[in-house]
Amino acid sequence: MQILVLYYSKSGNTRKLAEAVARGVDSVEGAQAIIKSTSEVTKDNFLNCSGVIAGSPVYFGVMAADLKRVIDEFISLRKKMEGKVGAAFATSGDPTGGKETTMFSIIQALMIYGMIIVGDPMSATGHYGTACVGEPDERARENGARLGARVAETALKLRQ
Repeated sequence: MQILVLYYSKSGNTRKLAEAVARGVDSVEGAQAIIKSTSEVTKDNFLNCSGVIAGSPVYFGVMAADLKRVIDEFISLRKKMEGKVGAAFATSGDPTGGKETTMFSIIQALMIYGMIIVGDPMSATGHYGTACVGEPDERARENGARLGARVAETALKLRQ
C-alpha cells in the first residue's frame, strides 16, 4: 500500500519535514511512502495511493500556489480519491506565521476530494497536522514521523 507524501518547498524546510513524514509511513509494515514534490507528482501517483499527506510553506496564510495548482490540475481524479486518507503539514518563517490556516487550506481541498482527514496523533500534538518554524528540529521530525505512521495505519485499517 502506498501513501503519497506531496510537498512544495522553496527553502528546503518543507522538503525536510516531508522526508520525516515519509519515514513515519515507511515504519508501518505494509506501507510505503512515495515522496514527490509538486513539480514531479503525477496523476498516477494520486490514483495508486491509499492516502495523501500534503505539505506547504505558509504563503499568506494558505498553501503555496504550486500545491494548489496540482490540486486544481488533478480535479478530474476527485471521485477516484473518495475514501482515501488525507492529512496536512506546514512550515513557516515565524511562530505566528499562519501554519494552522495553511493546513486548513490543504485539509479543505482534500475534503473536497472526498478524502477522510486525520490530524496528527495525541503522541505528537493532537491537532490539525504537523508544523514547524524554519528548519524542522528533532521534535518536529518526530511529530512528522508520527503523522506519517498515523496516516499509514489508518489507511491499512480502512482496507480491511
